[in-house]
Amino acid sequence: MYLAGLFYIDLFGRRDIWQKIARLLKFGYFYMILGGGLMAEKEIGKVSHYFTNIGVCVIDLTGGLKVGDKIHIKGATTDVNLDVKSMQVEHDEVDKAKKGQSIGLKVPDRVREHDVVYKVS
Repeated sequence: MYLAGLFYIDLFGRRDIWQKIARLLKFGYFYMILGGGLMAEKEIGKVSHYFTNIGVCVIDLTGGLKVGDKIHIKGATTDVNLDVKSMQVEHDEVDKAKKGQSIGLKVPDRVREHDVVYKVS
């Protein structure tokens, strides 16, 4: 099967290999999903702060985000996938946020400053 300029090879779930291949070939950032396909990810921001007591992170956006989007937060020790159910800008609930805004987002696991946030498509 031919997919996104790459020949699909079953690598027994080795998603790290697919990530390295995708970066080298400059096709964007990819990751394996359980169904065995590839999903494209686009960088949309970085974590600037994490509040441990309430499980909320602040993300400085470099791209747009809206409620219902799927995101992937990736860092040296972080790997969190989630659906955006709600977000806040300046303590107000919003449905979408634009490039340049900082948003507050509830996350299920600990994230760290400088972790990269990707929108999964």
